[in-house]
Amino acid sequence: MSDLQFTAAQRWASEALGTAFLLATVVGSGIMAETLSGGNIAMALLGNTLATGAILYVLITIFAPIGGAHFNPAVTFGFWLDKAISGREALGYFVAQTLGGIAGVFSAHAMFDTALLQVSTKVRAGAAQGFSEGIATFGLMLCIFLAVRFRPKAVPMTVALYITAAYWFTASTSFANPAVTIARSLSESFAGIRPADAPLFILMQMIGAGLAFGAYRFFIRQPKG
Repeated sequence: MSDLQFTAAQRWASEALGTAFLLATVVGSGIMAETLSGGNIAMALLGNTLATGAILYVLITIFAPIGGAHFNPAVTFGFWLDKAISGREALGYFVAQTLGGIAGVFSAHAMFDTALLQVSTKVRAGAAQGFSEGIATFGLMLCIFLAVRFRPKAVPMTVALYITAAYWFTASTSFANPAVTIARSLSESFAGIRPADAPLFILMQMIGAGLAFGAYRFFIRQPKG
């Protein structure tokens, strides 16, 4: 199947659909976990974490051959910096990821019979939260860059396991994704983020991605002569 060629429209569609399923899982599992946990926040986060890690493995495995399975503007930005994707295609990915993420949130709301359009009031503010998002995205991007370079077959498992861990070792629970951040601002659920707090998250995510690219280039630099 590796000899198949895909159009830009097919790649953008794979990004939109993949991001939609990712957000449907993040928000849907958040609603389910919060409902079943009886107020136990740790159990709710565990349920949310396991579902997110599992769906990432599946989505990256099935969509990577089509469009690269970015599902994340920070990932697309990183590959644009590495000249692996053109500016035009990157812009298409950004739009597809954002719209797909929003569609995924609306789908989760519909499945759980809640209002489709919501605005989150969940506060995720402050320097610690922003720093957490920078660290979360830096680590995610470094994992992706190095796994793609040295262990491409391990990318789905590497990303899924990293996000599973980062849900717990970062104060922000590792959004690490501007499209996810925007979409989650439209959900008044366990997974939500107040719109006023989203710009800091997005800024730190993009900074983290840029720093990860610099670290990646450092690690693969070969000595002259």
